[in-house]
Amino acid sequence: MDTTKVILIGASGHAKVVCSVIESMGIKIEACFDQNPAINTLNGYQNLGELQAEHFPNLPCLIAIGNNQIRQNIAQKTHRAFLTAIAASAVIDQFVEIGAGTVVMQGAVVQRDTFIGKHCIINTKASIDHDNHIADYVHVSPGATLCGNVHVGEGTHIGAGATILPNIRIGAWCKIGAGAVVTQNIADHTTAVGVPAKPIQIHEQ
Repeated sequence: MDTTKVILIGASGHAKVVCSVIESMGIKIEACFDQNPAINTLNGYQNLGELQAEHFPNLPCLIAIGNNQIRQNIAQKTHRAFLTAIAASAVIDQFVEIGAGTVVMQGAVVQRDTFIGKHCIINTKASIDHDNHIADYVHVSPGATLCGNVHVGEGTHIGAGATILPNIRIGAWCKIGAGAVVTQNIADHTTAVGVPAKPIQIHEQ
């Protein structure tokens, strides 16, 4: 497998930032694939439409889509190797484990003994402290802060500027509102907003 090049799945706004991360690593973007016919190029990279098996079979790919559910759906049906992309300006402790397909954006900080699963997004200037456990397909939005020993379940979206206090457990497929301060555990499939954060909706499983 050629690790000096990558292909992208997705070519919208989120993909622009992913391009910036990959370029900071010195990796060449060979092409992008997006089924939106209105998108011809992404930052000068050609959009080839829907990814097919014959497209660059020896290159790893990266799913550059912000929606957690869509990213999961694509990952589960895409039989390719996935790149893990970490911006040159991100600060990642040597004892951090990061899964395949995850992107860590510019200025993010991830501290010691934290685990981050597959196909996550750790967005611009997010701060993740020690002993966190971030499950697959999670999105930690720009400027969010996760204090020590926080657990975040699969597919959860932590909104921009949210703060999660130490030792909190947030369930799977939750939505934490922008600017929220989470002071107590949040059950699966829950939307929570405010200061302190309170549940306002339970999603269907």
